[in-house]
Amino acid sequence: MKDMTQGKPLKLIIGFAIPMLIGNIFQQVYNVADTVIVGRFLGESALAGVGSTGTLTYFLLALVSGMCNGAGLVVAQCFGCGNKERLAKTVTALIWVAGVLTCIMSLIGIFGAEFFLRLLSVPENVIGYSATYLHIIYTFVFGSVVYNGCAAILNSVGDSKTPLRAVIASSVVNIVFDLFFIIVCKMGVAGAAYATILAQCTSAVICFAKVMKGREEIGLSLMKWKPEAGYIRLVVKTGFPAAFQSCMIALGGMSVQRLVNSFGSSTMAAYVAANRVDSVAIQVIVSIGTALSVFTGQNIAKNQYDRIREALYKTLGVMVGASIFIASMVLIFRVQLMTLFLDANESGEAIGIGCTYLTIIGVAYVIAGVMQSYQNVIRGAGDVNTCMVAGLTELSGRIVFAYLLSGTLGVTGIWIATPLSWSCGCVIPVIRYYSGKWKHKRLA
Repeated sequence: MKDMTQGKPLKLIIGFAIPMLIGNIFQQVYNVADTVIVGRFLGESALAGVGSTGTLTYFLLALVSGMCNGAGLVVAQCFGCGNKERLAKTVTALIWVAGVLTCIMSLIGIFGAEFFLRLLSVPENVIGYSATYLHIIYTFVFGSVVYNGCAAILNSVGDSKTPLRAVIASSVVNIVFDLFFIIVCKMGVAGAAYATILAQCTSAVICFAKVMKGREEIGLSLMKWKPEAGYIRLVVKTGFPAAFQSCMIALGGMSVQRLVNSFGSSTMAAYVAANRVDSVAIQVIVSIGTALSVFTGQNIAKNQYDRIREALYKTLGVMVGASIFIASMVLIFRVQLMTLFLDANESGEAIGIGCTYLTIIGVAYVIAGVMQSYQNVIRGAGDVNTCMVAGLTELSGRIVFAYLLSGTLGVTGIWIATPLSWSCGCVIPVIRYYSGKWKHKRLA
């Protein structure tokens, strides 16, 4: 557990972000492993099928993950001011809220898979792969929920190393069983789904064990399994804006996915592969931003605004430098990165489309870094409603720009919409930060 209210801010943030970054990259690795193995051994249609489930899976889990992230802000602030009793009651309430929501989302995912896939205009030659994958993932979704909940608690109290160990272990499990189920057992797309489930359960067990082991230190020994209504309301109140924002982002992703699907399976495969590269590349920005949010949460509990300001400005410098470096690597190696997922002889068109996507997204990483910096200070302070509005602004921009620009520029217009939406997403957090109103939104 790490107290971030003392010491040099940037050193603390980077020290916390590095294990989280490695963990996030490994978490993306097993997504990439699925994509590479499915694309190489099962073909372009299977790859498009598995990839088209991403936004739908995220949408149905967004409510639970949003509640976990919202409660994590309360946990960080309780830990920062040493209020262990309040921390324990918050975690108890989170367990109950997440449990109920998981059951609901699982049933919706299992019985509504085909309906949602057709709503997304998934082509008939792809929909069978997508439905198979979704049914398995949502039948065993509890592993993902337990991991995300426990990781949110651990990150909030300054422990980013245990989630790292969990993700490394789960990545190894995923890759091994991907190869075993798909190549040896010939299980097809179902094999990729079962490998993902085993990986998620592995990370869940490791993080849950750590939470139980450290329960004395962070106050969970005070937990009583009967939740208090006031804390249920607190979890819902703080988690709902994040959950709503996540759901809206997922809906935006589904809208964009539907638009991408209309351009055919080659464009779908290109989008899946390029999006996997982008997801790994942007983890530096995401990890530093999350570390800044935890730092803000712990320090605002002690009214240390000067430390938060220092952390923000120094983090911005790191974000800009990291964004330029990452963009350079993506632009230089974009062709090689695309051929990890797709055969150059059979999927030349898809590779070309994916390279265009990476070029457009790569040059805009600096904008994403600035947006993440300001948004995470506001989020860590507990100003969750402002973050929700900023997220919805970004989402609206992405959808509107995608549909407007695709009419004249084709699929390239969809790619251009993302950096334009990031620019929209910067405006509200920047204005809110300099207004100073976020200082009065603490949750604990």
